[in-house]
Amino acid sequence: MVLLSEQSEALAREIALAQGISVEEAILRALELSARDIGFPPPPPRKRRDTSPEAIAARKARIEAFAAELAKMPILDPSRRKR
Repeated sequence: MVLLSEQSEALAREIALAQGISVEEAILRALELSARDIGFPPPPPRKRRDTSPEAIAARKARIEAFAAELAKMPILDPSRRKR
């Protein structure tokens, strides 16, 4: 985590607002541009999430299976009651 000065954060917010993106995305784009300018290799392309109904159903099933496994685990804090 990086703490920004008030001036840096304000500028990042202004740029993000002007471009219609998040502050994090604005900072990432600026860093990528700077890195490219000084000869860093380009970052790998970002993977897009599959939004097909099948992929969504598969992700949901994995999350539900994970949640079921967590629910089976013992509660180690005796002050918490099982729901």
